[in-house]
Order: sequence, then C-alpha cells, then structure tokens
Amino acid sequence: METAQQKIERAKARREVGLSKVEPKLEGLPEQLPRNTLSLPASVLTAREIELTENYDVIQLLEILKSRKVSVEEVTRAFLRRAAVAQAATNCLVELMWDQAIERAKYLDSLPEPQGAFFGLPISTKEHHGMVGDNIITTASIIAWVDRKHGSNVLYDDLWEEGCVFYARTTQPQTIMHLETVSNLYGRTDNPYNRDLTPGGSSGGESALVAMRGSLLGIGGDIGGSIRCPSAFVGIYGFKPSVKRITVAGQTGFMAGRETIFSTPGPMTVDRKAMELLMRVALSRKPWRKDPAIVPMPWTPHKFTKPLKIAVQWWDGVVMPHPPITRALKEVVAACQKAGMQVVDWDCTNLDHKKSWDIISALYWPDGGREALDAMNNVGDDVLPLSKWIIEQPTVKDLTQAELWKLTLERDAYRTAYAKAWNATGSSDEDEIDVILCPASFGAATPHEQSKYWGYTSHWNLLDYPGAVFPVTTVDVSKDAKDQSYKPVNEQDQFIYDMYNPEVFAGAPVGLQLVGRRLQEEKVLAALDLVEQAMGRA
Repeated sequence: METAQQKIERAKARREVGLSKVEPKLEGLPEQLPRNTLSLPASVLTAREIELTENYDVIQLLEILKSRKVSVEEVTRAFLRRAAVAQAATNCLVELMWDQAIERAKYLDSLPEPQGAFFGLPISTKEHHGMVGDNIITTASIIAWVDRKHGSNVLYDDLWEEGCVFYARTTQPQTIMHLETVSNLYGRTDNPYNRDLTPGGSSGGESALVAMRGSLLGIGGDIGGSIRCPSAFVGIYGFKPSVKRITVAGQTGFMAGRETIFSTPGPMTVDRKAMELLMRVALSRKPWRKDPAIVPMPWTPHKFTKPLKIAVQWWDGVVMPHPPITRALKEVVAACQKAGMQVVDWDCTNLDHKKSWDIISALYWPDGGREALDAMNNVGDDVLPLSKWIIEQPTVKDLTQAELWKLTLERDAYRTAYAKAWNATGSSDEDEIDVILCPASFGAATPHEQSKYWGYTSHWNLLDYPGAVFPVTTVDVSKDAKDQSYKPVNEQDQFIYDMYNPEVFAGAPVGLQLVGRRLQEEKVLAALDLVEQAMGRA
C-alpha cells in the first residue's frame, strides 16, 4: 500500500513538471530567501517582463492586448515566469500550467480579431475550484485526493469563453478551512512582505501570487474570510459577493451538498476596478441559465444621488483590533468626512457577534468534521493544528436532523435581527446607512499558526453580506504602539492582545473592509469608489 509520503512526493513531482518547463530558466534567486521577497522579481526577470507585469493594471493590460500592441503569448510567458518566481519566494502554486497556457496564448494570437472581455488576460485560480481542460486533477491539498480526477466549473468555463488564459493554480490549506495556507501535501505558503507572517487563507496561494504580481487578477473563494483576510494581509483588493450571485458549481470540497452555509467565489486583484469588471463580465454570461441556484440578477451599476452614509465598526464587541487597524479606520473616516460623507458609529456590542461565531462554526461542520477527519486519518494525513482548532470549536458536533433544523432557525433569526438593526439606522431605506466600514481582521497578517479569530470576516458570511477589502496603510512602529492600558474582556481578546508587538508586524499591509446588505454588490463597489476617491486615489 502506498504511504502518505509517497503520495506527497508524487504530487510535488507533478508540480515540478510545469515549473521545470520555465524558459529561460530562473537565474538570480538567492540561496537564502530574504524575509521580504517582493524585490526578487527585479533580480530574475527581464526588463520587458518587469514592464509587462508591473506597469499596467488589469484594464490597461486588456487594452494593449485587445489593440494587439503586445501578443498574448509574450504577456503569458511574462506572467508564467513571474509566477515561477513567486513560487520560489512564497510556495504559492499547486500547478504552473506552462504548456496549456502557451498553447492557449498561441491560439488567441491566431484569431483574426480579439474575442471576449478578458481576451488574452492571464487569470490565476484557487486549485480546488477545478480547471478547464482534459486530464484535470484537483487535490484540494488533501493527501487522499492526490489523484482525484476533476473538471471545470461554470465560472471558469465562462471566463474561458471570454478569452482569458488560465496559467496558475494556487495553494489552499488542509480542509480549506484555515485563515492560513498550509498542508501536508504542499507545505506552507508565506507572506511576501514577511515570510514569518501568513498570507492568510484559505485563498493564501492567490494572495501571495497577486501580491508578487505573478497575477493581476485571480479567483479565490470565501466561506469565512478566505478572500478578504488574505487580500488584507498582502495589501491587495478582494471581493466576496453574496452567495448565489456567481458560481463555481463543480468545485471539490468536503460535505458536498451541505446547505447550512455556502462559499462563494470572488476576485482578488491589484486594482479596485478589476473587481467590478470580473463581476460584470461573469454576470453578463447569465450563469443562472447553467446553474439554476444562481440569483438571476444582471450587473446594474449603482449611482449614489446623495452623500454616502457610512457606519464605522470600531470593534465587534468580542476582540479589540490591534492599533494599526484602529489607526487605519481613523484615517479613512477623516478622509470621508472631509469629502462630505456622513459618518456614524456602528455599535454592535448588543448584536452579540460571539453568537454569530457560535452559529457559523457549527454550520461549517454539521457532521462534526467526520468526513474530513476520516479522509485525513485513513491515509495518514496528520491533522494540522488549525484544522483541529476549527473542527473542535465548542458548538461543533455531529448534528441530528432535529438539531440541524434548530441551528438553521437560529441562523435565520440572527440574520433577521441584524437586518432590523440596519433598518433602525434611518427613518426609511432612503436615509439608512449605505455601508459599514470595518476591519478585515483584528490585525495585520498574523504569525504562522496564530489565525484563530475569524469574527471580522465570518460574521458577514453568516449574514450573507457582500464585502470588499481594500489596502489602507502599513504597520508603523512609531505610530502603532501597543496600548498598555487596555484590559482584555475575554480569553479570545487576551490572546489577540498578547499577540501584538509592533516590531513583529512592522511594514505589514493593513486593509479594511466595506460591507453592504445582501445582494447589494453593486452598491458596495460603488461606495468603495467614493471612499477611495476621498482617500486621494483615482
């Protein structure tokens, strides 16, 4: 019988097939990686590759591709090589699709006219979603699935039809349920800003790759923060729509058919405008005609007719954010007020965010984690600490049918109570708050193995509210001293408070989150446009 180690070696050997085809070979990589690896591409790539991967945002790159000022093949080769550098720096890839991507690029170059909204654009993807093509294997970073045959999904099929080039499949953690990215199959993915910190999870391979500009636009997935947390941790943009707005029906994961809580795909990108572009193009394909679970809502850009009204969540009543997060909130609030926006406080201390976590953590594992644990234990895939932590949350158990009904009723009652609180912010829906500005995490990227509080993202998954993450600042030792007078209010708060040392996080990106009501994706992204304009960004 094949051992777990033999399966691991076979998976890594399969990954090396694509990496070994990189041409020209990567030269100039240091034997000992620096703590911050963002500068590595400059010492390895050609000036032309640097130009193509650094000088354009998504829309600008699409413009030169569609005008044929540059060939798809040249752009594809540049991003393949840069992705290989990112892999060497952060361990972010499951597969570099060298042959498939170049074949696709040559085909697109052969067309008489550019076709599709994403013509020639390299797009990276989270591995467990699957992939377009033949002989697809998707491991989902589980040793038991090392040879699991798979296919594509609705979203990826649609992006393919719109002319993109798929070229890189990225890492996710064991169980796909960590805000960290580590597995026994592929090892740990590091944050390019500081290899001692995590790039987040579960879409941490995507976040590391995009932060290294080995990709300008990638697709992540989010069920508890897995797009937003990694995006905040590496200083990029990420968007979690409400579920059933876009779809990756066909992805691989545990508990297929579970309806207690759903994940959703979404964009992770270097620029704000690409988030709306991805949503608009995906919905232009009418995915509800292929996946009937999808809400049949075409993308309809939102236009504000009055000053934006923002509520600020300074903390969630459970865990106090670290000083850099509070400073970022204050800076954004000041900019919004200066721009004439109305800013009010969002006091959630009476909304019991701890209850939100108790509900959603149980919804994650209605079988008590049995399927995942059996899949790991049966092949010697040692259960990692963060897998154990999330499965052993206090409310997680193997639910009876009656207990499941009761839990979903609690979920729906909590959603109703929160909607009432939102309604109470105005005398009508015309003057209630438009969005909530809040942390995307309690702090900057955490040290490895320490991502043990999900409340600043998972809460919005429970409510099914869309959320957009955007970069604000970086940790500054001179500005972000620890508050020695603060007295933690509970055990979780104490753990997070004790974690903070400004020297540990120095220079790490700090991102925030804008959240809107369910299925108001257009409004959230329109609000983000206004907030970033107030911050002085185009």
